[in-house]
Parts: sequence; structure tokens; C-alpha cells
Amino acid sequence: MKIVKPSFEILTTIDKEVLYKQIERAARTCYKSEDLISEESAVRMVRALVNSGHTAMLEHASISVKFICDRGVTHEIVRHRVFSFSQESTRYVNYKGKPIKFVIPKGFDWAETQHSPKFLTWRNACSRCSIDYTNMIEAGMKPQEARDVLNNSVKTEIIMTGNIFDWMSFFNLRCDKNTVHPEMYHVAVLIRKKFEEKFGF
Repeated sequence: MKIVKPSFEILTTIDKEVLYKQIERAARTCYKSEDLISEESAVRMVRALVNSGHTAMLEHASISVKFICDRGVTHEIVRHRVFSFSQESTRYVNYKGKPIKFVIPKGFDWAETQHSPKFLTWRNACSRCSIDYTNMIEAGMKPQEARDVLNNSVKTEIIMTGNIFDWMSFFNLRCDKNTVHPEMYHVAVLIRKKFEEKFGF
């Protein structure tokens, strides 16, 4: 068994200039104003679109992000059905001979709670289901059968692809600390910060 922290990776090579020009081209097609395209016009156009709320044009640029999180969080993620998803399959992946990874819940501070009763209870539950999984595989069961003993903390990888407008909607919903599951909120805020750095809005 191995304990890991949640993380993410933006898989799309983000060239802001290329994406902005792509969005600008789509927007200017609406008004047949392609003759106004210049080296500097894309940034102004995209910012104007965002400021005016004409965000449908942002649907012309897509970004893929890989989440490393627990399976409980993926149940939250896949509710955003406008995105496309690809997830590590516990049905086909056989974890026998490899340490099964579990994502430490956000409520635990690794340095402070290693020996706290609630952390030990969680860790022991993960350890137990890891042992049970291995025993079931060794007894001849298939991964799709043995996975039934794994808990929601088991680590998974999920790739989520959507256009920039959908990502903005995702952040609006998932970056509200008062209404969102803490694990989902933590990862969503980190990704939003990276998007803001990359796109400037």
C-alpha cells in the first residue's frame, strides 16, 4: 500500500497565442470581420468576448487535464457530462504485485496526523482492503471482481477534455468552498489558478 497526494497535469500544450487566434477566427467569422485580424488583435478580441459575456466563442479551443485523485472525486468529476473522459479501469488493471495507491484525504495534514486516531483508522481501512484485494486475486478472481473490496480512497487517473468555456463553467461550480466536496474543491482551485496563469482571465 502507498499513500499519495492528489495532483493534476495539463496534457494539452497551451500556446496562448495559437488558441487566442483560433478563437478570434471563429468569432470574426460571425461578423465577417476577418480583415481586422492582425498580430495583436487576438488578445484584444478574446478579452472583449469574455468581458461582454460572448463566451460561446471559447468553445473553439479545447484543453485536456489529467487528474490524479481518489475514485470518490471522479464521481463528482464525471457529472460534468459535456466533457469527454478517460479513466484508469479497475476492471482491467490488475494491481497484484504492485502497491495499491490511496489518496490521502484533504482533511489530513500528513505531518501532523500520521499518528492521530482518525488517520490511523483511515490508513488501516486502506491497508485492509489492499490485502483483501490481493487475496482475492491470488484466489483466482478477476480484477473486476476483486475491485469490489477497494474503497473510495483508491487512487485513480482520469483525463478530462473540454473547451475553455466548459472549463470556466466547471470552475464556477467547483471552486465554491461552501458548497463543494473538499477534495473536489482543492483540485479545482489548483487547476483554475494554472488556467488563469496561462490565459490571463
